[in-house]
Amino acid sequence: MKVRNITGLSKSQLEEYRRELRKEYDHYLTRNLKLDMSRGKPSGSQLDLTNGVLDKLDNYMTESGVDARNYGGLDGISEARRLFSELLDIPMEKIIIGGNSSLNLMYDAIVRLFLFGTHGNPAWRTLPKVKFLCPSPGYDRHFAICEDLGIEMITIPMKDDGPDMDMVESLVASDDSIKGIWCVPLYSNPEGICYSDEVVDRLAKMKTAAADFRIFWDNAYGVHHIYRERKLKDIFRAAEAAGNPDRVFYFFSTSKITFPGAGVALIASSPANLAEIRKHMGIQTIGHDKLNQLRTVRYLKSADGVRAHMRALAAELRPKFDMVLGTLERELGGTGLAQWRRPDGGYFISLDTLDGCAKNTVALAKQAGVVLTGAGAAFPYRKDPRDRNIRIAPTYPTLEELKEAMELFCVCVKLAGVEKLLEKAN
Repeated sequence: MKVRNITGLSKSQLEEYRRELRKEYDHYLTRNLKLDMSRGKPSGSQLDLTNGVLDKLDNYMTESGVDARNYGGLDGISEARRLFSELLDIPMEKIIIGGNSSLNLMYDAIVRLFLFGTHGNPAWRTLPKVKFLCPSPGYDRHFAICEDLGIEMITIPMKDDGPDMDMVESLVASDDSIKGIWCVPLYSNPEGICYSDEVVDRLAKMKTAAADFRIFWDNAYGVHHIYRERKLKDIFRAAEAAGNPDRVFYFFSTSKITFPGAGVALIASSPANLAEIRKHMGIQTIGHDKLNQLRTVRYLKSADGVRAHMRALAAELRPKFDMVLGTLERELGGTGLAQWRRPDGGYFISLDTLDGCAKNTVALAKQAGVVLTGAGAAFPYRKDPRDRNIRIAPTYPTLEELKEAMELFCVCVKLAGVEKLLEKAN
């Protein structure tokens, strides 16, 4: 039976619909599917678009005459710093190029604060408690860093234009143990939310009880436009205008622009913060992989080169996002069993089931051969208070695999939802 507004069905109608859904679901069980949509990994065809980067080391000399095969160059080669400066509108002197992982740079940044403190403030390891604000749904690996280091996480609800700033401002003004906030400001993971100018300004200028409060600004999807380009207000200029020049640690990488395992990452911050970073980074390493920096710059060439490359990647990804969004609308639109956002860019689609149905939906999908990101993963401690959020990662499967996976997924959402409605009806 083809139904809309399933939440309005009678108990007997729900029971009949559950029988139909169970037959449909049992059919999928016989097909022995093996599809993995648990992480936002590029597909092989997407990676193929970057294979030209592998042929860019016909010589090893940088523009300043440095042999990239040798030691040195803690800040990174100047041509890489200039490319990212132009792309992100960040002055070169605020940029240090790291290895292949921005996550690595984030982890190191927090560990330095734990071990050494900053600008004369106590090392976080000496404090009785350290807390972080975690806009949620958010990036599970950010939360894993906090959990690994024993940082207490405070869930901040997300609104349509970013985190709930009334809540953020109230908390940071009254509690000096709150030392930072995680932010994915453009096409947030997983909801695809873009921070408004007002949110950026409020983050930059808000009064904090902790003198060493830091914004961890993970602009992971800053150039990942799929349907239209969204602009993000400059957090550095906003912080400097507010008299808080040292508040921001900015992170970016080419992990989903070129090769995830061989990208180029950066950290950007104030000159005073970078001086502290260099002091400790210079002991940690003699320099990152300059050969990878060199070949990446030679391949991408310029900020305009990056933008052209991203248009090619968007053309690769758009049919997959169209497939997911079209299937959700066709199968779940108007049912009352789910709601979702239509992101303009990024790497994910976030869906909310009925309360109490996400874990069951994910378990049903897994039993039928489709592995999704674990329910609750987008919340601190993997605890979704309403058990409803599911992150859909459409990039890795082929289009045909994705079609099959999404059709099964929608059956699982409906089956879990109908079972929850029947549970309430009893």
